Amino acid sequence: MKLMAIVLAAGQGKRMKSKLYKVLHPVVGKPMVGHVVDTLRQIDVTRTMVIVGFGAEAVQNYLGDQVEYALQEKQCGTGHAVLQAKDVLGDEDGMTVVICGDTPLISDVTLKNTIELHQRSGASATILTAKLDEPQGYGRIIRGEDGRVARIVEQKDCSSEEAAVQEINTGTYIFDNRKLFKALGSVTNNNAQNEYYLTDVIGIMTSAGETVQGYCMADAAESIGVNDRVALAEAERLFKARINREHMLNGVTIIDPANTYIEKDVVIGADTVLLPGTILRGKTIIGEQCTIGPQTEIIDSVVKDDVTIKQSVLQEAYVDNEASVGPFAYLRPGADIGKQVKIGDFVEIKNSKLGEGTKVSHLSYVGDAIVGTNVNIGCGAITVNYDGFNKNLTEIGDDAFVGSNVNLIAPVKIGNGAYVVAGSTITHAVNDGDLAIARERQTNKPGYADKIKGRMKAKKENKAKKE
Repeated sequence: MKLMAIVLAAGQGKRMKSKLYKVLHPVVGKPMVGHVVDTLRQIDVTRTMVIVGFGAEAVQNYLGDQVEYALQEKQCGTGHAVLQAKDVLGDEDGMTVVICGDTPLISDVTLKNTIELHQRSGASATILTAKLDEPQGYGRIIRGEDGRVARIVEQKDCSSEEAAVQEINTGTYIFDNRKLFKALGSVTNNNAQNEYYLTDVIGIMTSAGETVQGYCMADAAESIGVNDRVALAEAERLFKARINREHMLNGVTIIDPANTYIEKDVVIGADTVLLPGTILRGKTIIGEQCTIGPQTEIIDSVVKDDVTIKQSVLQEAYVDNEASVGPFAYLRPGADIGKQVKIGDFVEIKNSKLGEGTKVSHLSYVGDAIVGTNVNIGCGAITVNYDGFNKNLTEIGDDAFVGSNVNLIAPVKIGNGAYVVAGSTITHAVNDGDLAIARERQTNKPGYADKIKGRMKAKKENKAKKE
């Protein structure tokens, strides 16, 4: 049966007190509405309609053409919001998931189980429910003797008996699509808020003798809807714990899960160890048997197997097998680190490819460069790549040696097996096997240091006498 979805994302989210549209606030690195759309994709929804209102352009810019849109120009309730999809979806046969764009924690497993109950029971509507120890403020699910949903009672309308019910409406539903839009046609705004409520559809369906089911989710934490910064932080905490648990069950060792942050799309291989303070963001991929951290941030990077990275930052970088990075290294976009390469402390690499076995051990900058295999780059060496107008290329051949405190003024090429003496500033090519030295000849002036000290001392004494 065809499966469609309507995502409610038109609310302004005033309680967030933010210039950023509510459903675009990120949870574990991704806007909330992005999590919802991803989950719908995982359950094979064929058409997703996002209802937008305030901030419509921002939502459309983020989601692009992966969904369809309908505009709710004036916010007149959830029922009114769903009705905006009628012109596009109203005549379709199949099932429709109605879900809020600020519920990032609802999982594909929970939705699949809800759909399975909906289909098995032949229901016209199935409500996703949760049981809370403190259900205050939520609409209660009142079931009949047959276990089906008889009605939803809002908090303000609950009797003392109904208020004691712990099962609540999460605001996510599965509907027979045609019956949904038919019932919406009978919804009125005769209430204190003058709004059209989607919950009224449930009452209309039960009054008409339609079957309404309720599926109670196993983990009530999935039901959290984010309406303010407090709820946003709670959603972040819960989602982070879920992600860390999944990685640990898949063979990743996380020494301190409370102090390890992994975003949703990160991939990590088995037997990798994450030390405290590790932050993995974006589309990062970590291989097997790596040691990452402590205090390391990796963003949109690929790290292969058996790599060690300590107290470092990587962004859009590639690190091949058995390499080591850090402590306190910075791999910027375009850094391509070969097998068994050593990047040491306070080294910065940008838009450069380093061949197998090369070492840049400390206090160096390599930018816009191609470095061969088994090259040694000494302490304080710098590729001077920017002339004020253009970024220029430095090439260093295999087995070359670049001494400490060397400046390579790009564009320049150092040949295979070449040797650049410490303290040199190189402006011309060094051929294969050549040694280059480019520094002033040292001159010593006997006793001159004592003369300078004597002059300085005399000046101080004269100044003191005048004062």
